[in-house]
Amino acid sequence: MTTNAFLADCRARLTFDLLSHTWNPVVLWALRDGPRRPVELRERIGGISSKVLTETLRRLQFNGLVDRLAHGEAAAGVEYRLTELGESLLGPIGAVGAWGFAHGDEVMAAQERVCGAEAEGGW
Repeated sequence: MTTNAFLADCRARLTFDLLSHTWNPVVLWALRDGPRRPVELRERIGGISSKVLTETLRRLQFNGLVDRLAHGEAAAGVEYRLTELGESLLGPIGAVGAWGFAHGDEVMAAQERVCGAEAEGGW
């Protein structure tokens, strides 16, 4: 990685921006086993509204990470699937998730220490 890796036009920063949006990696991961209808994605993910899911799917489609498959004219006939490009992000998403499982308790402990210090007026 070059020293300019985080400039606005850098490819690494583009990738970090894609992964930093809360729902992007979650939706990509939910599509890892094959095409899904939006209602199936909402059930699988949990905690995401229809509006936010639609916005996320459009953003992922715009970035070439998912394809929208329309089967007929009814909205129920729409499915989304990963593109090859989207599939290529599953490895990095899995690695970040594994890091979270390995270090999540440490991060939460640090957050609790800061919250405790704030409550005592020491932050």
